[in-house]
Amino acid sequence: MRRLAAVLTLFLVALSLHAPAGEAAGPAQLRPLEVYGAWHCGDDFCTWAGERDLAEFDSMNHWLIDRGDGRPSVNLVVLSFVHPLRLLHRTTDAGTRTGVPRGMTPEIVDYFTSRGVRVALSIGGITYTEAWDEALAEDPAQLGHIAAAVAGQLGVGIEIDYEQNTDPNLAGLQSFIDAYRSVHPYDATGGNPAARLTIDVAAGDRWLIDLNRKATADWLRTDAPVLDYANAMVPARQPNSADRAILNWQEHVDGKPQFAPPVPPLAPAKFTGGLYIAGSSRQPFPECVSFPTSLQSSTGAWVQTVEPNGAGTTPGILGYMFWAAESPSVRGVTTQPPNTCEGGVGAGATAYAVPVPMPALRQS
Repeated sequence: MRRLAAVLTLFLVALSLHAPAGEAAGPAQLRPLEVYGAWHCGDDFCTWAGERDLAEFDSMNHWLIDRGDGRPSVNLVVLSFVHPLRLLHRTTDAGTRTGVPRGMTPEIVDYFTSRGVRVALSIGGITYTEAWDEALAEDPAQLGHIAAAVAGQLGVGIEIDYEQNTDPNLAGLQSFIDAYRSVHPYDATGGNPAARLTIDVAAGDRWLIDLNRKATADWLRTDAPVLDYANAMVPARQPNSADRAILNWQEHVDGKPQFAPPVPPLAPAKFTGGLYIAGSSRQPFPECVSFPTSLQSSTGAWVQTVEPNGAGTTPGILGYMFWAAESPSVRGVTTQPPNTCEGGVGAGATAYAVPVPMPALRQS
């Protein structure tokens, strides 16, 4: 039934997919996208271990700040990844300076923020899951204070990417969040970049279940928000149809009442949906190079109109996150020239009138 409902929603509003923001759109009102961002893995498969020459960096990434008409293709870039244990220990080595990857410099941050593109640092990723476990066991509050200090120094937000599917240290993560928020309190206006604290959850509700349950129940509530929002990450491979992508995201909206204990529903205004633009595919993804045939086009009606189902009051999820700019994998395509993403991500930014800079986000 949920699959049928998703397909019917697409059918009812597809003809009005690209109506101007705020204009009545047939049977449903389209909610403007607020978050339209890309994770960024640098040129070394998400380690950011080496400093980049800005001219060289621009030659590989210019599409992010120029969709072809001088406007950025995205309003958020998330530099991925920071090693949690090295951050806690403030490690300095060949690839890290006082806990931060050497490539995540103020100059790289300014490359984006000077064009109105918000920046965040992602702590973790699947490769660093054990490092998260070790850091949370050792001193989660200190890790939170250090992350807050780095965010303040660089003028960036922080994303929690803790992909422990079996017995995650939720008490430790709570201590990390409490410590971070003691330095940068929740800011509904979005005016303080360092106050933007987000979390990654699975594409749907059937993986990272304990983490998702805790985040939805305690940190992503609209009546007492702690984290700004969640990113529903990409699944193991790109969905081969719009309805398959939607079914994953719908699980967050609906929750899982049949689970024991249940996973509560998540307000649409508290999460984004993830799609691939690079990775193990042998051919460029339409999501990178061809907006008309992309999932961000075919799922747009649902993304802009999905109704709350037990949490929140406003329709539409926040928007899209794309995995991942430049070189996220040792195999497959990248978003480096000639496979840059002006025609997919950039064209979508135009079609959806994505605001740059990012606006204050909905709170309900």
